Amino acid sequence: PERVEARREGSVRLLEGRTQDQKRQLVKTITDALVDICDADRDTTMVVIDEIPRDHWARGGVLLSER
Repeated sequence: PERVEARREGSVRLLEGRTQDQKRQLVKTITDALVDICDADRDTTMVVIDEIPRDHWARGGVLLSER
């Protein structure tokens, strides 16, 4: 039988503006949590950071770039 490899993925949506160090720390922390809590394999765990520009996100009908 063909071996199917399970993969864990984490995704986070943030406003743009985080430093490379902050993103590095964030993906490490998310990966560690998936490994520790979900018994994920560290080498196959994927984390995606979706950075949203302030003019692409709104709250209360107002773009965040206009607040």
